[in-house]
Amino acid sequence: MGETKLSDDLLTIKGTKRHFRPAHYLLKIQSYSLLCDTGVEKYDSGVFEASGHKWRLSIYPKGNEKMNGSGHISIYLAIVDTEKYTLGWEIYVSFKLLLFDQIRDKFLTIQDVDGVIRRFHDIKTEWGFHKFLSLECFNDLSQGYLFNDCCVFGAELFVHDRNAKREILTMIKEPINRTMAWKIENFSSLDKVTYYSRIFQVGDVKWKLLVYPKGIYNGEMKVMSLFLLCCDCVLPEHKFFAQFKIRIKDQINNKNHIEKTGKHWFTTSSNECGFSHFMPLKDLQDLCKGLLMNDALIVEGEIIVMSNVK
Repeated sequence: MGETKLSDDLLTIKGTKRHFRPAHYLLKIQSYSLLCDTGVEKYDSGVFEASGHKWRLSIYPKGNEKMNGSGHISIYLAIVDTEKYTLGWEIYVSFKLLLFDQIRDKFLTIQDVDGVIRRFHDIKTEWGFHKFLSLECFNDLSQGYLFNDCCVFGAELFVHDRNAKREILTMIKEPINRTMAWKIENFSSLDKVTYYSRIFQVGDVKWKLLVYPKGIYNGEMKVMSLFLLCCDCVLPEHKFFAQFKIRIKDQINNKNHIEKTGKHWFTTSSNECGFSHFMPLKDLQDLCKGLLMNDALIVEGEIIVMSNVK
């Protein structure tokens, strides 16, 4: 049996064969030769609905001469009933048009190369293929497209919804109000495992500083733990990136601060990041270092880079 010969049609279409039938529409034409003998230029199918819109097929049995389709079958997908659409409407569609090979029980499937998405709008209401299949191939009985003077066309399409949720990620360097200062009084008297600062807002995001005065192991390691906590990780889709610094201020010379840097994507399941071993308690209590003055220390958090997601 001979091969199916597809016109190159400017090399914009490709053809494959498959067993399963088209998802949205089948058009069977009986006594096809009689239809052609009447001299009809174009046959418009009945209307069918797919993806929330109404459509029809337009078939040129001897080709659309105005579009250089002579010697071929031309076939198009057209959107109908568009009067109800608002001014300036447009619908983006990828589609396939098919022809049944009745000998091999397969559908010849023609579509745009690389899955091109076509834009239907008030000025351009139909798209298709001027050279869908050569008449030489179509009329060759061994190909199976015209069998007992009967042929079957098909269509399936997918409308690309333009109402998709959009996300814009912006990375902000050194945001305004990026420093969070927290003075902790009566440090030696703190008897709870954990203490939280007030809420600080940097950009559109709220943060807290978190201290474990005797470390997250409650004195076992004799260290202090410090963390940055994001208050806005409420829903699973919430996520915020921060590159940050946490420091304890040198209150004597204002230069020998104890500082560490971290970075983290804050989420509902991981809404804090910091340092379980920020510094030994003996170094904190060394009065020469100036970190603990009058039983008070100053903790600072600083956002260096943060994300903004909208």
